[in-house]
Amino acid sequence: MDDILSILISKYNYWGYIILMMVGLYAMIIKKNLVKKIIGMSIMQTAIIFFYVSVGVKKNATIPIITHGHNGAADIVRASDYINPLPHVLMLTAIVVAVATLGVALALAIKVYRHYDTLEEDEIHDFLKKQVE
Repeated sequence: MDDILSILISKYNYWGYIILMMVGLYAMIIKKNLVKKIIGMSIMQTAIIFFYVSVGVKKNATIPIITHGHNGAADIVRASDYINPLPHVLMLTAIVVAVATLGVALALAIKVYRHYDTLEEDEIHDFLKKQVE
């Protein structure tokens, strides 16, 4: 029992990401307001980005830049001394995509509001239902 508890406590950052992601998922599924759904989407994307950045962290490692120059075989480059830059670069791309997605979603929300005078999903659905009948 102590082993399981120590594992759960040692991975506290993962629990934070899971909670943050569930909050975002809850907002996207349960909330009826479109802006709240967009905020939930942004929270969920942020949780995923935090998760990947956290996975890329390595203790006692440095950024992958060689600082000692080219002195031949005297200075051996060990890959274990450096952080893998791939997760961080991918997450920079994900941040750009998240910002673009947020911008497009907010622009669509503005268009929906101008057309229906509301951002509530139920009211928009009722309006569309009346148009069909």
